[in-house]
Amino acid sequence: MFGNKESEYFVPVKNEASPVISTSKKKAPPVKSPHNCEAILRDADPPVSVSSVNLFEQLRSGVFLKPTKQIKYWVDERNSNCFMLFAKNLSITWSDDPNYWTWFTDRESPNETAVEAAELENVCWLDIVGKFDTRNLTPGIVYEVVFKVKLEDPAYGWDMPVNLKLVLPYGKEKPQEQKVSLRELPRYKWVDIRVGEFVTGKSAAGEITFSMYEHEAGVWKKGLFLKGVTIRPKH
Repeated sequence: MFGNKESEYFVPVKNEASPVISTSKKKAPPVKSPHNCEAILRDADPPVSVSSVNLFEQLRSGVFLKPTKQIKYWVDERNSNCFMLFAKNLSITWSDDPNYWTWFTDRESPNETAVEAAELENVCWLDIVGKFDTRNLTPGIVYEVVFKVKLEDPAYGWDMPVNLKLVLPYGKEKPQEQKVSLRELPRYKWVDIRVGEFVTGKSAAGEITFSMYEHEAGVWKKGLFLKGVTIRPKH
């Protein structure tokens, strides 16, 4: 009895087609080449191919430019150009006389390429100057210029503040100047000493000059270590 009713109300289920699952992956959008990258890499040492599949990994970790191991170029997480001018690329008064300055090999980590840094032995006339062409910087970005230095004991002669100066291209703006005391810097640790900042653009492109100096006190100074100057976006 119940069998007939069940068969009367039984509705056969149609076989539904299995959903189609796409296994293809969407391609990531191409990464935009950093500003003036190809021209900058013409000075890479060792050479770097702009067609390399690992190019952006290389740019994130950094590429040395000519003169050998005096300039390092890399891009940050926002694809903006950054540069480090090591001490050998700067003009340091008396740096060719070991009575006043000596040179040593420095690397911050075992995987970092060794570069030459400078140690101040004894001077009363402190004068460090560098220059850089801003046309290789990413346009429309606020950049800062930073000295990378440290003090090691016995350090003396730093009661008088040092002068920091940044001169922008073509003298369009008044030089940025300030005094900074190095006396209280933590010992045996690289620290950043900010010189100034500027906004990049075609109308303001050209050579900047930056310096750290102290000429007036007549006091002998010792214990300053100089790695170089970083030019990077201010985030």
